[in-house]
Amino acid sequence: MSRSLLFFMLSYFFGLGAIAQPKEIKFSELESAVASKPKPVVIFLHTDWCSYCSLMERKTLKDQQVVHKLNNDFYYISFNAERDETITYRGKEYSLKKLGINAKQHELAKELAQSNAYPAMIFLNENLEVLYRHFAYVKPNDMYQLLKAIKPTSNDT
Repeated sequence: MSRSLLFFMLSYFFGLGAIAQPKEIKFSELESAVASKPKPVVIFLHTDWCSYCSLMERKTLKDQQVVHKLNNDFYYISFNAERDETITYRGKEYSLKKLGINAKQHELAKELAQSNAYPAMIFLNENLEVLYRHFAYVKPNDMYQLLKAIKPTSNDT
């Protein structure tokens, strides 16, 4: 009996942590979403090989306060800057381009970040104009403060 109770409790608590993640939207949905309900946009640019990107996904973007703020006040896009897909955004097509023998970068990531440094957080206003670019790992509390600065609400603490 006690083993099953312990298992249930562990499953419950670990399960809650797995639920805490930002709701994502795709670039293809962004323009119509912003047109119907204007909100700022947060774009997390990352790659598979970037250890700080991975750390941000595990820590910062799983933080309960950050997730709550992102889900309520922003549209959120997680975008792998080396993903091989064609994206139509704001009337233009973007695709992955080779930069050298082993290097590649998505044209949309390059246009948004104007760099190839990762991780990158790109903040857009309701008109899809770049407000701010941040290139480096962002700790959970720092990310929350950034989000509050961009979109303050009366219930922010």
